[in-house]
Amino acid sequence: MTTDQHRPRWAGPGDPAVGDTGVYDTLMRLDEPVYILRGPYGLGAAAGGELTGDGPHEVVAAVPPLGPERLGSAAFLAAHGLQQAYMSGAMANGIASADLVVAMARAGFLGSYGAAGLLPEAVEKALIRFRDEIPGLGYACNLIHSPSEDRLERTSVDLFLTYGVPCVEASAFLKLTPHLVRYRLVGLRAGGPNGVIASNRVIAKISRTETAELFMRPAPEAMVRGLLADGLITEEQARLAPRVPLADDITVEADSGGHTDRRPLPALLPVIMRQRDAIMQEAGYAERIRIGAAGGIGTPDAAAAAFAMGADYIVTGSVNQSCVEAGTSPRVKEMLAQAGIADFDMAPAADMFEMGVELQVLRRGTFFPMRAKQLYDLYRTYDGIEAIPDDVRTRVEQQIFRRPLDSVWEETAEYFARRDPGQLERAEGHPRRRAALVFRWYLGMASRWAKTGEADRAVDYQIWCGPAMGSFNSWVRGTYLAAPEHRGVADVGRQIMKGAAFHQRLAMLRAAGVAFPAGIATRPSPEDSAPRDSSVGVGQ
Repeated sequence: MTTDQHRPRWAGPGDPAVGDTGVYDTLMRLDEPVYILRGPYGLGAAAGGELTGDGPHEVVAAVPPLGPERLGSAAFLAAHGLQQAYMSGAMANGIASADLVVAMARAGFLGSYGAAGLLPEAVEKALIRFRDEIPGLGYACNLIHSPSEDRLERTSVDLFLTYGVPCVEASAFLKLTPHLVRYRLVGLRAGGPNGVIASNRVIAKISRTETAELFMRPAPEAMVRGLLADGLITEEQARLAPRVPLADDITVEADSGGHTDRRPLPALLPVIMRQRDAIMQEAGYAERIRIGAAGGIGTPDAAAAAFAMGADYIVTGSVNQSCVEAGTSPRVKEMLAQAGIADFDMAPAADMFEMGVELQVLRRGTFFPMRAKQLYDLYRTYDGIEAIPDDVRTRVEQQIFRRPLDSVWEETAEYFARRDPGQLERAEGHPRRRAALVFRWYLGMASRWAKTGEADRAVDYQIWCGPAMGSFNSWVRGTYLAAPEHRGVADVGRQIMKGAAFHQRLAMLRAAGVAFPAGIATRPSPEDSAPRDSSVGVGQ
């Protein structure tokens, strides 16, 4: 039966339906088919129902229902128990907080807990919450490669296995470690349609082909033998290991916050996809390795582009740090909400300082990038703290550390004596390594000051962030999401995915030759888009 709600309204002179607002409202009815009609007054759009009209009309183009739940890979949704192919990536030191992960899980998204940099007791507390508050729902925990802190990586895996963490997001791995391999293999058992079930899922975050290959291949045979010899896996798990890749999902990380190679997504994603296809053809895996996209995704346009390129899922990072659930200070969230597209810089990473690895941080409102680079230059130039010229050392102590470097070393030594005594053993008799630990104190404290909102240290805040934050701020300007106190992580995800589905629908209609009024492509903004009148005018 035809209803007035489904009756097309034509774009004629004086018709109030003319204009991009009406077109947008019609196209945003994502759970209904949309028809583009040509009638007496030009083109019109109608959503849902049986088509009728006030005069003769011709169907020019049509698109089926396309809700956000249809974007990406259905296999990704099934594997992780999700409603939409949307993931919030881990932000270290608990910035991707337990609150954030719980909110994402309850919304049908995949949230990754920022376990990196936290002590085991803090991680365990979060895992207990997940067990009690979101039983049976999908979530992930970050396992970051820690070349200088092997014990922490091992302890994290122990906790993940003890509490049955269903998925690990592996990041910053330069090589595979027995701890990561152990997590994967302990979850293997015979069964299922393909003969092997992998209950411990791994999502590998990568930006280089050589790293991607490590995760697309089965666990290295030597590591499997070593784990078996140590009694950490069973004979059956060792036998099943060659039949599955180390990772179920590969997140291709482009120009992101934190650790990043700053590669453009349109260049990197196709390379990794071709690599995946070649390895899968060679290995003959029963299940397809899924490829996700991350880095620079903070708006519906960017999300739609990633899906259009074939991404099975998308991952956001920077934009979630400004949300209410993020485990950082209100002052940092305000700083992030003011960031523009160019307000970011690279700075030395605390966890890989000696290797010269950099990460992307917010530059606006903080001296951290400049000061961190000064410390790395000192590390490379001088053979230890004692070799630094007196005038330079005095300036560093007064302006950056605000205390004598000797007292910084005392605090650093006390810290590592509790957390990782091996660090002190390796620094004994090596002045440059000792200097690295002192300089890493500033880098580590800078992120802590930002997280706790230390007012006296605001100019030293280290805030991991990328250009997606500036893009997001531009998109939400003038809407309720402009204020960080209104940014709920699940709501942000829903708005991005809903907008991405809208852009996918636009692309389908453009491919059919439909031209839309100016501003339609940039019109989608965060709002409660409850269905209104279904038929509107479309420009010629």
